[in-house]
Amino acid sequence: MVNPLLSVVVYFELWVAIVTISSGCVGVGKNMIVRQFINWIRTAPAGERAEATRALARAWLVSDLSEDDRAAAEGALLMLLDDSSPLVRQAMAEAFAHTAEAPVAIVHALAVDQPSVAMPVLEFSPLLVDADLVDIVATGDDQVQCAIARRVGLPASVCAAIAEVGCAAAALELIENAYAELPPFSWDRIVERHGHLAAIREAILALEDLPSATRAALVSKLSEVLAQFVVARNWLSADRAGRITSEARDRSTLHVAARSRGEDMQGLVKHLRATGQLTAGLILRALLSGNFKLFNAALAQLSNLPAARVSALLEDRGGASLHALLRRAGLPESTFAAFQFALEVRHEAIDAYGGAVRLRRNMVERVLTNCATDRGATDPLMILLRRFATESAREEARLFCDELAAEVGAANEAQQELMAA
Repeated sequence: MVNPLLSVVVYFELWVAIVTISSGCVGVGKNMIVRQFINWIRTAPAGERAEATRALARAWLVSDLSEDDRAAAEGALLMLLDDSSPLVRQAMAEAFAHTAEAPVAIVHALAVDQPSVAMPVLEFSPLLVDADLVDIVATGDDQVQCAIARRVGLPASVCAAIAEVGCAAAALELIENAYAELPPFSWDRIVERHGHLAAIREAILALEDLPSATRAALVSKLSEVLAQFVVARNWLSADRAGRITSEARDRSTLHVAARSRGEDMQGLVKHLRATGQLTAGLILRALLSGNFKLFNAALAQLSNLPAARVSALLEDRGGASLHALLRRAGLPESTFAAFQFALEVRHEAIDAYGGAVRLRRNMVERVLTNCATDRGATDPLMILLRRFATESAREEARLFCDELAAEVGAANEAQQELMAA
């Protein structure tokens, strides 16, 4: 029997050497050595058993063993899966985690062990297929889900599973994993489940190629969180908080839409429609802000007409075509006059500050003036236009003051440079 006080590393060096030498013998060497190892492992301390297991696993991977010797070593490793100490199984997991040459049965057993043992295998092992990972995500705890979320080249099916049932920490790991193939619907699911958490929102918004629909969903989630907060604090009534957050959400949506193009814009408009945000107020805001791409895409989505057909109808100076389009889109007839006046003055209105995210004051005021003399204009429409007028005036004043302050600052810097010279 092997002396239990013998150095573990030396022991396994001797073990590999003896196996190699005895490979040509019949009935001796191999079985005796495995039997000696099994007898020793039952009484050795946990730390020594862990080091012995690590050495045995490395010998299985790198030593030139015969098929019989390899089978004997694998049998010993399978026995060690039942070791009472997690240190032993963890040592085996660390040795086999990064290689495709590890015994598949052992890797699968380690993958469903306790988290401290399973994590190296779950994060790195190439032997785990998509179905294995999806099943483990559904049944594993937070640590297990986080380990899987950190995998390189994580396929869409596993990403979808984490987005659907994973904890917030696993979702954050998934967002920060540049090698994860996260499908668009999984982004939406993460926002829906964890968008109320600041860390999740910040991590998602930091991504450059984030779909506009996901950005809009985050804005909506943040609006809900803020509204609930101020109402819970009794700072605002529920109605006023809802109105303020709705207006802030619409303004943010315009900012998101200003960066959207092509399919990204179509995805944004579909999201707005599905969530009930594609309202007459938002569409009118887009038109009065000069965001004609969002305006056209919204009408095309609501009317189920091609974008080219919508553009042609909007260019028609007659009111009949526009009214037919707005009616087909399901917009209230009380808003038709505002849309018609806005389209008539859109080429004349000048935005002194550029962009397509802010209400154009001169455009809003002209529409408000025309609607004030129109008998068909309803009180809700006039209230909305007056809010638009107030918002645009305040925004223009703020921008003017910012420009003035910047000019004063630049003049002061120039003066200081002249004095220094």
